[in-house]
Amino acid sequence: MTATQDRRVSTRATGIVGIAILSSRVLGLIREVVIASLFGATRNMDAFLTAFRAPNMLRDLFAEGALSTAFVTTFSRRIATEGDTSAWRLASKVATLTVVFMSAIVVLGIIFAPQVIAVLAPGFAPEKTELTILLTRIMFPFILLVSLAALAMGMLNAKNVFGIPAMASSFFNLGSIIGGVVLCYWLDPQPDWRHPHFGERGLIALAIATLIGGLLQLLVQFPPLKRVGFRFRPDFSWSDPGVRTILTLMGPAAIAASAVQVNVAVNSGFASALGDGPMTWLNIAFRLMQLPLGLFGVAVATVTLPLVSRSAALGNMAEFRSALSHSLRLVMLLTVPSAIGLIILADPIISLIYEHGRFTSLATIQTAAALRFYAIGLVGYSAVKVLAPAFYALDKRHLPMLVSLLSIAVNFGLNWFFAFQLKIGHRGLALSTSIVAIINFLLLYIMMRRYTGRLETSALVATFLKLSVAGALLGLVCYGAHVLFFRQLFALRIWQKAIDLLITIPIAAIVFFGAAYALRVGEIQDLVMLLRRRLGR
Repeated sequence: MTATQDRRVSTRATGIVGIAILSSRVLGLIREVVIASLFGATRNMDAFLTAFRAPNMLRDLFAEGALSTAFVTTFSRRIATEGDTSAWRLASKVATLTVVFMSAIVVLGIIFAPQVIAVLAPGFAPEKTELTILLTRIMFPFILLVSLAALAMGMLNAKNVFGIPAMASSFFNLGSIIGGVVLCYWLDPQPDWRHPHFGERGLIALAIATLIGGLLQLLVQFPPLKRVGFRFRPDFSWSDPGVRTILTLMGPAAIAASAVQVNVAVNSGFASALGDGPMTWLNIAFRLMQLPLGLFGVAVATVTLPLVSRSAALGNMAEFRSALSHSLRLVMLLTVPSAIGLIILADPIISLIYEHGRFTSLATIQTAAALRFYAIGLVGYSAVKVLAPAFYALDKRHLPMLVSLLSIAVNFGLNWFFAFQLKIGHRGLALSTSIVAIINFLLLYIMMRRYTGRLETSALVATFLKLSVAGALLGLVCYGAHVLFFRQLFALRIWQKAIDLLITIPIAAIVFFGAAYALRVGEIQDLVMLLRRRLGR
């Protein structure tokens, strides 16, 4: 397969994953909106978000971080060098080990929940801390469910099945939404169901619904796993070289993947000292930033990792460099307009989506401020998602680990400086996250160039400059809409905000991608050719 064909296949697969992730992210957004409208930016909501952060951090750190990266890399190599039968045996061994290890983590998490919350939210009042500990203990089994779901996703991705695994998190959101609403009204009955004021029982209902969602995310992947040939058989033969390789990779991968999560935990510690509200504002802003991150950054990374792992295993470095360079340019094409749009249109987007029920206009303003600073680092954050796992395919796993350790120290220092010296509060915490993401990308890119000889840097820079021109045009459209439509934002009704955004966003997208095509950005031309072939069938 030629490099051009590789690019087109990668673009097509990215589109499939992107559509699936879009569905999941939209449902995740609905979940956040439902929770925000029922609870608002309150003491109880801060407690729930902090409690969920503990198992959710472990999910990103182990399940969808270290375990996923190490497993997909090793499993793809096993398929390329020894065939499917050997790879499925390896998968059963890793699945067995995951059940045993993660079950132990769950037990430890439940026992040591007070110590975990003391680290994540040292500024909480005693009553708020007790509630957070209870919710943490309820939700800790989530890490076991989602670890197995991530393992299933890795197997399917390595077999070039991308759509259903990417849709799996949609079922988590569906379970959380439906289960959460039903259980809230069941466990915490309301005198006026149209204007509920849920308390601690409502939060317990949300915690239980989180487990229901995690179970659905795992179960939905069983049928496609069966179709590609996987049959789970408990296997405790953990001396297999593949298992040892995965465990060897997981140590550095866990440290490397921990950068964002540790930084989020550090941010939470600082935010807990800023009173009630900042933790919720930051969480919602980060969730919104994750919509384009998941839709584009994670989608491209999901498709890229199996390809570069196979290329490295077969010693085809030309294919490795081509795939990785194309993926980085594709990430820029998709996230540059997203970042500009979020920065300029943060207020109307958040107002439309969240400003209902107990979520006030003040919360909208504060959340939008955080979103703008998060969006600054969107391109770097997405590029790291693609670039960091590629080091494991080259067996250079220690490099992302070293960069991550450095980023933790930098983030802590920036948090202290922005929040307490410059006195810009939660906005400074978001800004420090973005700066760290950009630094991470630059360091990893420089290191990758050293080990691959070249990485089509001139093409990457040229693409960025072209996208900057297209982005300036997009920014003018968004700014014009802001002046024309959103100057009196809080006087607008919800339908007016929706119509104005539905007019602004498509026009801005057309202007951006039209300019990118006119400037001959290769990735957008590949996409247009793919669409033409599809429409011509």
